[in-house]
Amino acid sequence: MMTMLEPIAGADLVRPAAVLPLLDFAGVAVFAATGALAASRAKHDVLTFAFFAAVTGMGGGTLRDLLIGAPVFWVQDWVYVAVCLVVAAGFWLLGARSWRFRALLWLDAVGLAAYGVMGAAKAASYNAAPLICIVMGVLTACFGGIVRDVLAHQPSILLRRELNITAALVSASVFVGLKALMVGTWPAVGAGLAAGFMLRAGALQWGWSLPAFPSYGRRP
Repeated sequence: MMTMLEPIAGADLVRPAAVLPLLDFAGVAVFAATGALAASRAKHDVLTFAFFAAVTGMGGGTLRDLLIGAPVFWVQDWVYVAVCLVVAAGFWLLGARSWRFRALLWLDAVGLAAYGVMGAAKAASYNAAPLICIVMGVLTACFGGIVRDVLAHQPSILLRRELNITAALVSASVFVGLKALMVGTWPAVGAGLAAGFMLRAGALQWGWSLPAFPSYGRRP
């Protein structure tokens, strides 16, 4: 019986750039958009838009690749940088819109789900154990947003009560679990995306959150 410490047996994954290209570029574009929106919130210039978009869009994947010993994805393919720059330019030209901050939250939800799966998939392609694949999915999905919030002087996603990191954890876990059961890549991707996005959407819509650490009354 396979354990969480053994590589996924028979995972039909080679390099995700070949197997999951749309998901990979979509994740970068979506997170780049959240970076550009964060820059717009502080009324930064176009170069800062580009910087925020690039750091947010590629930050999580960069950390993942360094940790699993893979070539850093955007160094190997300039298109990723181009995607971030195009997204930043697009939001700069779009200008101020009343819906942009709400859009940031929903784009972040899409990005968490997509990159949770993508990070786990790439770790699996490097023969990482399922537990490590899940961790890499969470790091890929969350690290760029953490850097974005720090640079924008906004409260980190780690400090938000509603379900956020949990959505990435669920996306990665569903994908890895289904792959361990020999489910095909695309059904596993779809299930992981749907599970993570619906969880985050519920948190945005109804304020779902995990139980907080209980507080104790003062001692007499």
